[in-house]
Amino acid sequence: MRGWLPHPVAAAGIVAVVAALSGPPAMPAWADEPGNTVTLSALGLWETQEHDGVFEVKSCGDGQICGRLVGMRYTGEVPKAKDGGSECGLLMLTGFTPDSDKAGRWNGHILDPDTGRVYHAQIWSPREGVLKLRGYIGIPLFGETHTWTRYTGTIGPRCQMP
Repeated sequence: MRGWLPHPVAAAGIVAVVAALSGPPAMPAWADEPGNTVTLSALGLWETQEHDGVFEVKSCGDGQICGRLVGMRYTGEVPKAKDGGSECGLLMLTGFTPDSDKAGRWNGHILDPDTGRVYHAQIWSPREGVLKLRGYIGIPLFGETHTWTRYTGTIGPRCQMP
């Protein structure tokens, strides 16, 4: 059964969002500020909990981080979002800014490409190689947390994972 979180293929679970695979993300100006070590460990490529998608999380300017779907496990045609466009390269994690109450957590939004709905979300990295994503409606108490892991594999043409 599918949860509230988006997925890259209709038959699959969650989708991971990431930008292009153009190398390591540039470090933003605020990267050297005290307390941002957890933030820096959240940047990079992440495989979703269901192992069906890869997101690239990186700085998107103005002290924010965001993410694009860059890898998907599918057969046939590239999965399409609700708007009819390809899910490949789709910006799905947007506007993540530091949480003023919880150091190391970032608050923003996540897009479900199948419905076009945007949900509140939090991301944080509790330890090296792990990224937590919690999507919710209203308050975090009413949400679901997924665990993503650092992705080191390859991604083929059209965002296809092996």
